[in-house]
This record gives sequence, C-alpha cells and structure tokens, in this order.
Amino acid sequence: MTEQKISPRMRNILDGTAGFNQYLELSKDQLDAIAALGFRFYEQGKVRDAETIFEGLIALEPKLYYGHAGLGAMALRDEKLDEAVRHLKHAAELKTDDPTVHANLGEALLRQAKFTEAASEFDRALNLDPEQRDPGANRARAILQGMNLVVSEIQRVGVA
Repeated sequence: MTEQKISPRMRNILDGTAGFNQYLELSKDQLDAIAALGFRFYEQGKVRDAETIFEGLIALEPKLYYGHAGLGAMALRDEKLDEAVRHLKHAAELKTDDPTVHANLGEALLRQAKFTEAASEFDRALNLDPEQRDPGANRARAILQGMNLVVSEIQRVGVA
C-alpha cells in the first residue's frame, strides 16, 4: 500500500498553525460578518448557534480573536470561569486593543478572586476606551464603581 503525502497546507491545519480558511480564502470582511452573526446569535440567546459560529471561526482562522472572545463571553455568562479565562486570555493575546475582551477577562478573574489580575485587566479596558464608548469597558466602569460603593459603605459602618 502506498503512503499518501500530506500537503504543507494540510500539515499546517493538522498542527494548528493554520485554519481551513487557507482553502476557502474568505476575506477579512467575510470573517467579520460571520463573527457579527455569532455575536448576534449570542445576544438573542441562541447559544447553540453562537457556539457553532465561534467554534467554526477558530477552525477557519485560529489567529483571529473573535472565536475565542465569543466562547469566552459565553463561558463567563455560564459561570464556567476556567474556560472563560482560557478563551479570553487567548483572545487578548491575539488582539491586545479590544476593551471588551479585557473587561470580560477582568470580570472572569474577579469572580475567581484573582483581584490583582482582575484590576490589571479592568485598567487595560478603561485605558483602551478613554472616550467611554465601548460597552464592555463601560460595564467594567460600572463594576468598579459598585465595588467602590461597597468598600465605602463597609468603611462607613466599620465592618472591616
């Protein structure tokens, strides 16, 4: 029996250095549209459809952050904190300037009681959104304001 050779492109897919998009050759705009559809499904509560889209994006283009950002947000919502942190850290490595990714990562770390790391991620989210327009960064601002109110109230009543 003859041994089949694996093409270099297929080898890249198998070893995880490239995705199936090297065959499909979808444009950045097309990938962005697919990601937008995944986030729309997520917002509409169509979790299974959103998960399929985000997993598909990772298979298509592993170096694109959308799939990990989406799966991380979904895991955060479902209180799967280890999974959320893993995906969100990967998304943050792939795209360092997305305030929502950093806000979501900060929230996941906060829920894990990793306060120093959470503060760093919240700080990064706020610094990336100085005009206060990004919904994720604004959520981080609200979380921090709420925490400040709690700390102030604890200090006021002398519980600490």
